[in-house]
Amino acid sequence: MLTDHFEHLALTADVLVAGGGPAGVSAAIGAARQGARVILMQDRPVLGGNASSEVRMHILGANSHRRGEDGVIETRETGLIEEIRLENAFRNPQRSASMFDQILYEKCIAEPNLTLYLDTRVTGARTEGGLIAEAEALCASTEQRFTVRAKVFIDCTGDCGLGVAANAAFMKGREDRAAYGESLGRETADTKTLGSTLLLMGRKHDKPMRFIPPAWARKFTEDDLKLRKHASHGAADYGLEYGFWWVEWGGHLDTIKDNAKIRHELLAIVLGVWDHIKNDSDHGADCWALDWFGAVPGKRESRRLRGQYVLSEGDLLESRPHFDAIAYGGWPIDIHPPEGVDLPDEPPCTQQRLPYLYDIPLRCCVSENRPNLMFAGRNLSATHVAFASTRIMATCSTVGEAVGIAAAYAARHDLLPADLAANPEAISEIQQRILQQDLFLIGRPYCGGREDYALKARLSASSEQGATAATGAAAAVLTGVTRSVTGSTGVPSERELAGVHRWMSRAETAPWLELRWEEPIPAERLTVIWDSGLHRPLTLSHSHGIHTQLVWGTGQPELARSYRIEVMAAGSDDWTPCLAVEENWQRRVVHPLPKEEGGIRAVRIHIDSTWGLDHARIVQVMVH
Repeated sequence: MLTDHFEHLALTADVLVAGGGPAGVSAAIGAARQGARVILMQDRPVLGGNASSEVRMHILGANSHRRGEDGVIETRETGLIEEIRLENAFRNPQRSASMFDQILYEKCIAEPNLTLYLDTRVTGARTEGGLIAEAEALCASTEQRFTVRAKVFIDCTGDCGLGVAANAAFMKGREDRAAYGESLGRETADTKTLGSTLLLMGRKHDKPMRFIPPAWARKFTEDDLKLRKHASHGAADYGLEYGFWWVEWGGHLDTIKDNAKIRHELLAIVLGVWDHIKNDSDHGADCWALDWFGAVPGKRESRRLRGQYVLSEGDLLESRPHFDAIAYGGWPIDIHPPEGVDLPDEPPCTQQRLPYLYDIPLRCCVSENRPNLMFAGRNLSATHVAFASTRIMATCSTVGEAVGIAAAYAARHDLLPADLAANPEAISEIQQRILQQDLFLIGRPYCGGREDYALKARLSASSEQGATAATGAAAAVLTGVTRSVTGSTGVPSERELAGVHRWMSRAETAPWLELRWEEPIPAERLTVIWDSGLHRPLTLSHSHGIHTQLVWGTGQPELARSYRIEVMAAGSDDWTPCLAVEENWQRRVVHPLPKEEGGIRAVRIHIDSTWGLDHARIVQVMVH
């Protein structure tokens, strides 16, 4: 009988999240901020998954490759992923991959309801009566084994490790066209997937730099790479500073069981491509040298868990509305050949652009046969074709945060996640809580309910650019929509909630926005959502071409940089200073309000400066 000296520990939580990529981090924080006791287990020493310093892929989403006719379209994801990217843009001007890891770590440990275990892999599960009763996990570095009991389990492992251990239904490979009526499906189904990639980072020096490849590096010719841009001339430096996403291979193998073989072959490809760039003809790379290259393959696809609903091509192309929508997508249907660079005569990807954003329903995130299992990330319930769009990390993050919010709701009310979709009251409440966190749902405004005193306030402002809520008047902060929805927005016209959906002052000194109530209110906190320029890309990227499109190392120009909040207590006509903020770089801010005897009768927000605009902008105000 084999034995070990590991310590065995029993843990309990409301929600266990397995996997600490963008989906898992967002799910864990999303649930914790709703009051659930959360355990997050990540099998790597850092958080971030494919966005971490180990892989270094930039986080992209629905706004990438999408532009309206005038070049402006506000489809960038908000919620926690916006909070993270704004923080990183301000605090990480050096664009350090390790600093991004640190910001994710800080976000997790700052949550009092969240317990984080790094280097800890969920390895097994035990079921009782069809439900997951507990999960098993292992941390080799601390010589500990864990048994975790929870009400809700969330699999964000990418490879569906927790779900498969619990015998949850899953899918793998490419479906045939007839299975889901998909024009982009295969003639015949197979088990192939998208492949994996190793990125690299090069550094330009002031003298020629030599490169000597190992004997086992691949050899490439110009003909081998004719459809894969790799030369660098002048200011382009294409890929030399960041690597090549098309260094892809292994989708024709098992991207889980054959991961070690795939890693070695990808390394041979990376070094072979660099050898070709450096030593075969002129690629403008004489003074470039390798500075870093990955050791962890950036995996695109393996298994996908089967949910109560399977998202398919038609859902995306037609933007089918779903009653239980919890997030949206918009990246093109981005399909790559599984064999990657071994198919030099095929383009490295084909992208079917989508006419609209599309709903992602909660049912795609709840197991078909394990009622208390939820999931988010690249193991979402979708066909291979639909997955080619949903797999993008900003989409994974917003789905993850929404799943965390739904999981916390289920745990708090002792409901099974599998029963949520059949409960209209639960779905409505979950959607409102999602919107309250500044996430966006197509055609669904935040209504606030009885809890939000802002909806009962009389609004006034120092000045307004528009005469109505749709054109920039103060009333725009109560429309319940937190982005501009006008013109070529990517939203089907029948689902538009048209308007700029923000108060915009005129250019003036210290503009202000005021909320006043006929009767004093017992409010405890004020939430303000500022405009953060959702029409621009915003992500940590080591690609010069992408970085030039970003505002980096400072606050976004539209954001309030310094502002003050005053309150008027019941029975008084005087304003009392509440707080002053000097260096704001966030979009969504929550501030406590003073506890005045008898309550407060008015709140006023003074904007003293922005990071660039000559006027103030507020998207939404909530008072609770």
